[in-house]
Amino acid sequence: MIRFMNRLRKLCLMKMDNRKNKKIYLQLYSIHGLIRGHDLELGRDADTGGQTKYVLELAKALSKDPLIGKIELVTRQIKDKHISEDYSEHIERINDKFSIVRIRCGGGKYIRKELLWNHLEEFVDKSIKYIKSLKQLPDVIHSHYADAGYVCTELTKFFGIPFVHTGHSLGNSKLGKLLSDGLEIEDIEKRYKISHRIVAEENTIYYADMIVTSTKQEIEKQYAEYKNSDPNKFRVIPPGVDLEKFYPFTQAGLRTREVQRLKMLITEKLLRFFIDVDKPLILAVCRPDKRKNISGLITAYGENKELQKKANLAIFAGIRKDIQTMPDNEREVLTEILLLMDKYNLYGKMAIPKRHETKHEVPELYRIAAETGGVFVNSALTEPFGLTLIEAAASGLPVVATDDGGPRDIIRNCQNGILTDVTNSENIAVSINKILDNKKLWKKYSDSGIENVKKYYTWEAHIKTYLEEIDKMLKKGLQKEDTFAPVGKKLFTAEKLIVTDIDNTLLGDDNYTNDFSELLRNKHEKVRFAVATGRTVDSALSVLKENNIPHPDVIISSVGSEIYYNLEGKLIPATGWRAHISFQWHRAKIKHLLNKFDFLSYQEKDTQRDFKVSYYTEENEEHIQMVREELISNRIKANVIFSHGQFLDIIPFRASKGKAIRYLAYRWNILYENILVAGDSGNDEEMLKGDLLGVVVGNYSKELEELKGCKRIYFSDVQYAGGIIDGIKHYKFLNGN
Repeated sequence: MIRFMNRLRKLCLMKMDNRKNKKIYLQLYSIHGLIRGHDLELGRDADTGGQTKYVLELAKALSKDPLIGKIELVTRQIKDKHISEDYSEHIERINDKFSIVRIRCGGGKYIRKELLWNHLEEFVDKSIKYIKSLKQLPDVIHSHYADAGYVCTELTKFFGIPFVHTGHSLGNSKLGKLLSDGLEIEDIEKRYKISHRIVAEENTIYYADMIVTSTKQEIEKQYAEYKNSDPNKFRVIPPGVDLEKFYPFTQAGLRTREVQRLKMLITEKLLRFFIDVDKPLILAVCRPDKRKNISGLITAYGENKELQKKANLAIFAGIRKDIQTMPDNEREVLTEILLLMDKYNLYGKMAIPKRHETKHEVPELYRIAAETGGVFVNSALTEPFGLTLIEAAASGLPVVATDDGGPRDIIRNCQNGILTDVTNSENIAVSINKILDNKKLWKKYSDSGIENVKKYYTWEAHIKTYLEEIDKMLKKGLQKEDTFAPVGKKLFTAEKLIVTDIDNTLLGDDNYTNDFSELLRNKHEKVRFAVATGRTVDSALSVLKENNIPHPDVIISSVGSEIYYNLEGKLIPATGWRAHISFQWHRAKIKHLLNKFDFLSYQEKDTQRDFKVSYYTEENEEHIQMVREELISNRIKANVIFSHGQFLDIIPFRASKGKAIRYLAYRWNILYENILVAGDSGNDEEMLKGDLLGVVVGNYSKELEELKGCKRIYFSDVQYAGGIIDGIKHYKFLNGN
């Protein structure tokens, strides 16, 4: 669950006195779904819906504000033959201020959001690498949904960046609904990773400086279920609607030739479904999701003969090609729609088109329905906000909406329709009939919606309030618990890294150790220090303190199977590294397989780690080879490391000191030729080889003899820490620093 580091400190943010002439650099994170700067494929699947549209329109609106200097929408890069190449473009420039930045994680295939959880550490690492490549931290990061919340939580922990979050929907609410539907918790967990999501949401709520909601109900009913919920963090800022797209049906003169042609195409499409196309149109636009309760609307229409006589029903439930190949949720919903259509014999009265073709089609659907004197219906069982309701209002189309969540605020503000209990389909039919049968009431709702949307639901109003709240947040400065920003910011500016083993390298001669410690204290701030050791992290910290060695910024411990960032002795594990090396690691099986060898003696409990199995043994190459062959024959991928003539360590095949250093180089964008590594024994061999600047101290073990003559490996004649200093001079590593 939540891991707090029990440390309270102040993170001093820049004061607004210095911001008067400085424009804001803002990053929005929305990871799942399909996002591009044009022609959103809304409804293509459950992950490409209202949130996608919200985030894109928010970014575009922000980019128009003079206070914004730069805005980036960070999402996942997708390279999949079934998906448009648009989503593979690393950077898509929308205008001079706004770009979509795509970061690869979890491979290239497009996968649903629930399968992304195991890959978010990769997204964090690559986000850090991208940010560092710019040599500029964002002023604010803003996450959307739980997955992005997880990523931004990690970023703010490392850098102390002010952090805003918008949930869009919450895991606790979803869990309650799924349980009430009769699903078993095991099935929910398997499909939705719901406990993982809820933990991430708790962390996000804890670390976020501000949480934006669309309604008060979200705060009072949904966020209140979380133990980290803090009323002082919440700001109700409803999203806006693009009034240039969603203009009233009464302003037909605003239709361009393209939109006029589109209207004709939509009308022709509906003609294929309807016997009488001139009847009022009951319209629903939503994703094929069980929570949208499309079946409730069809049942209401199918069981009310009077309603069938006076109106047609059109349901635009996303984009579909072959229902049989769609994900389970969408397939079940669409199949149910077709079965209900057949059950009530709604042929000639009900339309369910396969797709809406362009970004202009949805606005035109609202206007066409309004021109027929129709009604828009949102019959969702739960509705955090209800963006379609304000789109309908702006178009002059009265609404019938679920009496839950966001629609309550919208109907109260816009006065454009009726709230009803949609759990009883008869209520839906009664409310629709009430509006269709009363022309004065229809016109009142239509006119009120058009006028009141301008007061309450424009992006201009949203941005004004949003930036005012951002300004307050940055002005007051904040206290943040459990962040690791000092180390994160040091590594953000790091250009060089010194990494050394501890035993028999850094330690062994007190005078040399003291000289090296003095060198560290006087080095340039852009040169950072790390240790890489076979010791456990606690043992490493203890011996460094005992010898008065300056705190390293990073500790690579347990032969490279663990990485910790170090703040004056307080540690935070590199969870990205753990996630990376856990692949195909079978600790229990390894221990079981090696029990048969009497030449291995299992080391003490305090030396054993989650990702390291350690033994004592004699120096015997034949025995070590037997261990390797035993693992290989049982299809176990692992690194077998023998060192100091007595220690045998088994660690994941992705782990080692060298790989850990290269991971740090990648994450923090430090060039290999700017990393100096020093060691003395066999467990240092891999980190010494390759493109790093290697230093072998004069008292080295014979296991390293074979490295003599290798490129970029310097064998010093000076022992212990003196050899490290000699190597630094040899490479002129600190020249200019």
